[in-house]
Amino acid sequence: MYFLYSILLGAAALLLLPYWLIRGLRDGKYLSNLSQRMGFSFPSLDQLPAERAGAIWVHAVSVGETLSGVSLARKLKDTYPQRPLIISTTTITGQALARERMPFADAVIYFPLDWKFCVRRAINAVRPAIVVILETEIWPNFLHECGRRGIPTVFVSGRISDRSFSRFQRYCGVFGFFLRPFFRSALSQVSALLMQTEKDAERIRTYGARADRVQASGNLKYDMELPGPSPLAEWLDAEAKRHGRWPVIVAGSVVATEEPLALLAFGVVQGDYRKALLVLAPRKPERFEAAAEFIEESHRKFIRRSQIVLPGETNGASALTSITDDVTVILVDSIGELASLYRIADGALVGGSLVESGGHNLLEPAAFGKVPVFGPFMQNFSEMAERFVAAGAAIQVENPEDAGVEWIHLLGDPEKNRRMGEAAKNLVTESRGAMDRALQAIAKQLAGAAR
Repeated sequence: MYFLYSILLGAAALLLLPYWLIRGLRDGKYLSNLSQRMGFSFPSLDQLPAERAGAIWVHAVSVGETLSGVSLARKLKDTYPQRPLIISTTTITGQALARERMPFADAVIYFPLDWKFCVRRAINAVRPAIVVILETEIWPNFLHECGRRGIPTVFVSGRISDRSFSRFQRYCGVFGFFLRPFFRSALSQVSALLMQTEKDAERIRTYGARADRVQASGNLKYDMELPGPSPLAEWLDAEAKRHGRWPVIVAGSVVATEEPLALLAFGVVQGDYRKALLVLAPRKPERFEAAAEFIEESHRKFIRRSQIVLPGETNGASALTSITDDVTVILVDSIGELASLYRIADGALVGGSLVESGGHNLLEPAAFGKVPVFGPFMQNFSEMAERFVAAGAAIQVENPEDAGVEWIHLLGDPEKNRRMGEAAKNLVTESRGAMDRALQAIAKQLAGAAR
């Protein structure tokens, strides 16, 4: 089964090779980390002592998983200081964020491609005592090799989205004779599967995971550390107050083609609040230029984060140190600065929800006591979205115009805004605990491996 899987993976790679080459030559998106992903070179691992204890390897795919894993990773380092802490990511943005938010890690690397020779080189280089996989990354060759070597693997905050589960069932209707035993074999190598909800737990059992290794353990995102006031947030807060710019609307993690919808929602607010200011933060760096074009097409004056000079920073001659009265949009063309901006928001839009992208994490604005507003497409966070709406701690809308109307209602009713914000913050606090349960499971697996 694994041989056929590797053949199919190779065929898919050949089909995608022209795309990878074009993107790699144009912006280095794939070529820059290919050596690590093939398992040939890990510069940050080369700096570790040759004689060392088995490492704790934490894998976070991209930005969302990296943010949710910061507290857990720090606690693991504090609890097991003698063990190297290795963080891996799949995406470039996740890699950059991991280096910024986890300076306590001993090394940050790219996760290997799921061919045996890549996986084996990576495992030989990391020398893990345990592998912790955030959410649900099922890489069969990697899991099989860990199982063969007796390295425990633990899924933390696992989830199976509606889209993924529907796809699995559809494919099994045709290829179930191969997929079901293959997934069962791969997941049998996983030592513990801590899923977010009972629904996720049942779905991973349907995939083939052993029932006695699966439990509903909560969402690690509830345990995320709140960022302190960042230089950008402090500057923006001071500028907004100095120039009477109110309200400040933060549209975070917007995805492709969602930018004009966020601008449309903001336009509704501008009808009542002429000095409103929109902070637009695209989810991915490759959307920065497209977002800028959409803002220009809306005939709004905007400035980029990269143009702003904060105290202690230096920049070119065209750099800005203040917000002029004609600026209505700030384009956050940077990674890692969004979360702290929710602290000063008067309204918050959860990106990925106004288009069919599945939505993004609504906990960052909620943890600051801000009311998350999101669109109809929250499949990736459906359970969380339903909880918040039912508790009167979030607002779901059908279109961008309705988002603007809801912000106007909240801004015009400070008591309702405060009450809903407090409900959102309390719901985050009450739902914590997934990290402690993960730490207990990891400790159990490490103890078992030692025996």
